[in-house]
Amino acid sequence: MAKKTGEKYQAIIDAAVRVIARQGYHNAQVSKIAKEAKVADGTIYLYFENKDDILISLFNEKMGHFIETCRERILEAKSAEQKLYALVHTHFSQLSRDQDLAMVTQIELRQSNPEISEGIGNVMKQYFDLIDEVIREGMDAGIFRPDIEVRLARKMIFGTLDAVTTSWVMKQCKYDLVSHVDPIHNLFLNGLKGK
Repeated sequence: MAKKTGEKYQAIIDAAVRVIARQGYHNAQVSKIAKEAKVADGTIYLYFENKDDILISLFNEKMGHFIETCRERILEAKSAEQKLYALVHTHFSQLSRDQDLAMVTQIELRQSNPEISEGIGNVMKQYFDLIDEVIREGMDAGIFRPDIEVRLARKMIFGTLDAVTTSWVMKQCKYDLVSHVDPIHNLFLNGLKGK
């Protein structure tokens, strides 16, 4: 199997996002992905074992980049409040710019099998760890309450971002997802800061 790098690999990943977003994972045949990527059907199997491997690789590749961008924006922020804002803003702005990817992450991955869930677990853990870091930093700085259960706060933050994005996708992305950043950030801050 060829290394998972290079122009053809990237073309297949990008084509898979478009095909899966338009046709759904179960209807997205490898031949359709190959056609969209402008490669021969057999070329796909030089890089991927099967369609599940394409979805896992797609998620790991795209979410890896997504998380790295979130991390960079968070590092640029000074305070815990700003870091939390950067997390919320970057989450929404990245997905609003790539509606096909939002469709795949919010809808298609949820209908996948346990092997796919296991295959994307490591990347999701990286994102959860990043959210945990922001919460802990706010606690250590005395900005967030000291009695916060970090895992529970992370579930609240991720769950909210995830649910708002899913709702946006279900409504065919007809409104500005980024317009929700300020109210959601304020909601989080009120819960994390306490009185």
